[in-house]
Amino acid sequence: VVLVVALISLSFGGAVGLMFLMLGCALPQYNQYWPLFVLFFYILSPIPYCIARRLVDDTDAASNACKELAIFLTTGIVVSAFGLPIVFARAELIYWGACALVLTGNTVIFATILGFFLVFGSNDDFSWQQW
Repeated sequence: VVLVVALISLSFGGAVGLMFLMLGCALPQYNQYWPLFVLFFYILSPIPYCIARRLVDDTDAASNACKELAIFLTTGIVVSAFGLPIVFARAELIYWGACALVLTGNTVIFATILGFFLVFGSNDDFSWQQW
């Protein structure tokens, strides 16, 4: 029951985050679709950690260079996702209101991705590796 509630909550969070992104693009006063490039960052952000998780043995208590590199790359991708709309707004490709909506959507989407890994990231009977 708890996992079903978590899955529904994560789905709702993803939908809300994408709604903010679409509002930043499609509202008549903004009407620019440049912010949709952050979708690439949404797709790329979990990949380094998923690869490192497959390669790293979790029995070692010391920190692992592969896992730390994956976290570093993921952090770079997330920072780039927040920086791209700001660069677009500074270059006057999009309005600042659209930038604010996209940054709000980024916050919600990345919180949802983090929540997914916190809920389904443990190595128990029901893990994210089954997905």
